[in-house]
Amino acid sequence: MDLSSLDAMYTDYLKNTNTDSSNKISRLSQDALKTASDEELMEACKQFETYFIEQVLKHAQVAMVPKEESTDGATQTLLDYYKDSLTSEYAKMASDQQDMGLAQMLYEQMKRNYGI
Repeated sequence: MDLSSLDAMYTDYLKNTNTDSSNKISRLSQDALKTASDEELMEACKQFETYFIEQVLKHAQVAMVPKEESTDGATQTLLDYYKDSLTSEYAKMASDQQDMGLAQMLYEQMKRNYGI
C-alpha cells in the first residue's frame, strides 16, 4: 500500500468522524436549548458577558502595559498567571456590578430566535 492511498483512507476517516461528531453536537445543543430553564440561559449569557469583558481587558492590557523584560522565565510565568487571575476577577466584578446589557440582549435574542 502506498502513502497516497493511506492518506486518502485517513482523510475519509476524518471526514466521517467529524461529520458524525458535528451532527451529535448539533443534536445535543438543540436538546439542551429546549430543556434549558430561563435561569440557566441567563446564567450562560452572564458567563459570556464576563468572558467578553475579560477578553477586552486582556487586549487592553497587552496594548497599553509594557512587558517586563528583566525577569526570568519562572517569575514571568507567575506574573502572567497572577495577571490572568486578576483580570478574570475584574471581569467577574464588572459583569456583576455594572449592567452592560450584553447578557440581557443575548438572553432576549436566544429566547426569540430559538423559541425557548
